[in-house]
Amino acid sequence: MTRGCTHLDQIQDVTPSSRGCEDCLKTGDSWVHLRLCLICGHVGCCDSSKNRHATRHFHQTNHPIIQSSEPGEDWGWCYIDQVGLDPS
Repeated sequence: MTRGCTHLDQIQDVTPSSRGCEDCLKTGDSWVHLRLCLICGHVGCCDSSKNRHATRHFHQTNHPIIQSSEPGEDWGWCYIDQVGLDPS
């Protein structure tokens, strides 16, 4: 049996906090890919970026669910349950 995400009830209708990684924009840094927190709308950089702000945001807030903010990508991730989310 496949284990799923147990935090789907926390997903909100969010507005992205910025057009790029919110924290990298503040420091003048760059990023590789963007991730959107589906709990509060924070936009952070992915784990391939040197600052890993999306994961840092999770550790600071315990907001478990992100989705890709990259054009053409339609996937999400739950940090706590360590599972990908079905885009449907």
